[in-house]
Amino acid sequence: MPTISDVARLAGLSRATVSRVINHHPYVSEEKKESVLKAMRDLGYIPNSAAQNLRKQKTNIIAVLVPRLTNPFFAYLVESLEEKAAENGLQILICNTKYDKQRELDFLRYLKSKQVDGVIMASIENRWDVIEGITLSGPIVLCNEYSPEAKVPSVRLNQYQGGYMGTSYLVKQGYTKIGYCWGGILSGLAHDRYHGYEKAMGEKGLPINRNWLFEKAFCIEDGRRIMNKIASMANKPEALFTGSDEVAAGVIAEAKKLGLRVPEDIAVIGFDDQSIAEVIEPGLTTIRQPIAEIGAKTMEVIINLLTDEQIPTKKIYELPLELIVRESS
Repeated sequence: MPTISDVARLAGLSRATVSRVINHHPYVSEEKKESVLKAMRDLGYIPNSAAQNLRKQKTNIIAVLVPRLTNPFFAYLVESLEEKAAENGLQILICNTKYDKQRELDFLRYLKSKQVDGVIMASIENRWDVIEGITLSGPIVLCNEYSPEAKVPSVRLNQYQGGYMGTSYLVKQGYTKIGYCWGGILSGLAHDRYHGYEKAMGEKGLPINRNWLFEKAFCIEDGRRIMNKIASMANKPEALFTGSDEVAAGVIAEAKKLGLRVPEDIAVIGFDDQSIAEVIEPGLTTIRQPIAEIGAKTMEVIINLLTDEQIPTKKIYELPLELIVRESS
């Protein structure tokens, strides 16, 4: 396999000059460039792109931090990010944090060690003051998830509006005893959704029963667990606004197993509008998030940062939500 030294000998030039030609240095004469390129062609020499990128401190890799890849929302989001990255000659490194603070920090250190050029965070497990120092090592963009303390660009949706929209619809349908589910810590998007729910309840003077608030709701099994808990209550909610279509599907499946009717005995609303929302019986009323647009816009923002485009540190790009009404409510 020919080396850079072989190219230099055949071209009658120094290794340094050959290196400058390979790396597109501006101060090389056209005559020397042609000599180097001819020698490369004659020898079949192919530059080591990895070594070039290392010298430039560029990897053309973007780390994407997600909390759980088995959630279809994040799978679709990653697909959208990857498609936009590929269009721009970039690759993505998928980092599954599993809602673990230490795993998140370990992945963020890839930016400090220059193993990736930038980071997209689709979830946040640590407080922002713990993360903030890492932003000095390269661009970080928040995607879907967000923190009010963060001083980096974010692509997000109005989750407060989503919580309000879903709960208001249930209220208009005549439900007065409405429960609410969320995933992890009640912060960021979960916090805003809850306050949207709270506002819609408050506008109609409806009480919020603390027994009808369910946390750590991530997946179908969590939805089943919550439905069983509701079934054992003397004072049950009439409707449930969940934080994801997966949780909602679990609630519906378990309700049917228990001999309950949806929506007659309990109405259910999801969030995301995943494929499962259309195929489950009854069809799931949900809040649609434009996943493809979120991914494309997020990748566009981080690419602009990598090409030194000036973007305000707290720039927020907000995309619209939509209520999709089906039979579960």
